[in-house]
Amino acid sequence: MFHIDIENQNELTQGQLSQLQDMWKRCATRIILSTTLAGSGHPGGSLSSLHTLLVIYSVIRHCPKEPLWPGRDRMVISIGHISPGVYSVLTEFGYLTEEKFLTEFRRAGSSCAGHVEHGVPGVEWNTGNLGQGLSVGTGICLAQNLLKRPGKTIVLMGDGEQQKGQISEARRFATKFGQGDLIGIVDRNHLQIGGLTEEVMPIRVREEYAAAGWNVIYVPDGHDFQTIFKAIKRAWTHDGLVLNRPTVLVMRTVMGKGISFMENKAAYHGSPLKEEEAKKALKELGQDPELLDFWSEKRSRHSIEEIHEEIEMALPHIDPGQPIVYGPEIKTDCRSAYGAALKDLAQRNNLPGAVPKIIGFSCDLEGSVKMKGFHEVSPNSFIETGIEEHHAATCSGAVSREGLVTFFSTFGVFAAAETYNQHRLNDLNNTHLKIVSTHLGLDVGEDGPTHQDIDYIGLLNNLFGFSVFMPADPNQTDRIVRYVATTPGNVFVGMGRSKMYSVTTEDGEPFFGRDYIFRPGHGDWLRRGRDATIITYGSAVPHVLKAWSILASGGISVGVLNMASLKPLDRQAILDAARIGPLITVEDHVVYTGLGSMVAGVLVEAQIGQRLLPLGVTHYASSGRPIDLYRIQGLDSKSIAEGVRDLVRV
Repeated sequence: MFHIDIENQNELTQGQLSQLQDMWKRCATRIILSTTLAGSGHPGGSLSSLHTLLVIYSVIRHCPKEPLWPGRDRMVISIGHISPGVYSVLTEFGYLTEEKFLTEFRRAGSSCAGHVEHGVPGVEWNTGNLGQGLSVGTGICLAQNLLKRPGKTIVLMGDGEQQKGQISEARRFATKFGQGDLIGIVDRNHLQIGGLTEEVMPIRVREEYAAAGWNVIYVPDGHDFQTIFKAIKRAWTHDGLVLNRPTVLVMRTVMGKGISFMENKAAYHGSPLKEEEAKKALKELGQDPELLDFWSEKRSRHSIEEIHEEIEMALPHIDPGQPIVYGPEIKTDCRSAYGAALKDLAQRNNLPGAVPKIIGFSCDLEGSVKMKGFHEVSPNSFIETGIEEHHAATCSGAVSREGLVTFFSTFGVFAAAETYNQHRLNDLNNTHLKIVSTHLGLDVGEDGPTHQDIDYIGLLNNLFGFSVFMPADPNQTDRIVRYVATTPGNVFVGMGRSKMYSVTTEDGEPFFGRDYIFRPGHGDWLRRGRDATIITYGSAVPHVLKAWSILASGGISVGVLNMASLKPLDRQAILDAARIGPLITVEDHVVYTGLGSMVAGVLVEAQIGQRLLPLGVTHYASSGRPIDLYRIQGLDSKSIAEGVRDLVRV
């Protein structure tokens, strides 16, 4: 494999320059062929970045035969649409075959997708939505430092995406955490889909990075291999730069570089060449124009190979500790129980002087989300991002892929609604993020409707790889937190704000006592009944249990099924309840997209014609005490009891 020793070499030799030029010619050919054969793609930006990509892959430590080699330097491609350029270079270095790339690019079922995806060996992160990659890079770099691993993290970005606010968040984060091993590269061709970047939305790339505290290196010719190498060498060694600060290289490049009629044309940002244009381009590259016909024939006869997926990095062994039991006389909130469990987990697993196992992210809400205890016992593992929720969501997701159990905590309206897209991308990247969201629903109360997150289930149900758990009381919160800390995968744990007493059995003992074990996909029968069943979860549970008492005193026997595991859902328990009698769902959530709609779906799929009364939030609330807001929405105990009576009477 072609490799340049950047540590001990000050400039490229003539032989290396010649070899890089030959590699560029082959890769440029693949870029033209792949996009024209697919009839779509982004050749212009791929050619713009190609010289830089070739130098980077020539100097980084990597192992094509072992793409997840722990000692590798990391390369994050934030401008995911330049996949033709990236796949061409990965082909050059032996990560995939030319035939696979050219015959499968942008075809259904292939890992050679239109935007880079880690189904292709050598790709670290699926990207597409611009502005995410620098957050990913900071997360990888943070994890590398915490785990005491050597290595550089490099993030290749476009200039148009510098318009995104999340990049500003990531810049500040990298400076705060002294990420001297992070190198950003901006492909500065001054063009984006709409034309000149200065006309679409002016950006001052170098000034903005400098203002954020980065070392800034301007590279006036991003197509000269020698110039590129020397700039990367300077960033690599911090020659003349401030140590322990990230560095950005701003490469002045040309869209469509190397093909005369494509150069400096915004139209080729996302438009492939037509057949005759492609043959003309191949001729300019010194290639036989008939290559297009040759590969077109091979592509028409090629069968798609199975998508390649790399093995995920194993999470560390976590000692879950012993559960904390809150007696029936103790009134506290679920978030405090979360904080206590997280602190205990840190004391057991983040041992002094050792590499940490558990990391906690907060967005300027450490006290409100009860992470102070974790911070006190494990200060180096507590990551305060400030009010940068979008960056924090992506960065924490990236950390969770590096072998660290990662908790991300903020209010519900920020954890789910505001950062939904970031979690969608985390899901696509098979992260293992533990989102613990406090202050959900109307239970936020006086903070008002802007902070009353009432749509989280509707959002998170769209993410295929996420579990959703909503504990009923502090005891169940403790068990769920310990469970998710020891289990791979993405999970959302949600809770309200109010204090409550622990759920008890009819005998007055804690229902979720010391012997209780949380199991995903299993509902909890808090009460059994003969006439109907109320299905509920989270902050609504205390109100439902009061309604149960009211109904019991009036001779109506209802069951109470707590659905703390909303995803996966206990479908069998719902069907069992439907065979008993009518069903009532009660939730502090939009009634149309939460538990009620999920239960209705289960009944329809099973073709069971049982009566169902969904109770939930039907309109935006106002500021006020949670109990008053519940009453207005018909979610207080008296309203619930009345709804059950009406249903049972029918």
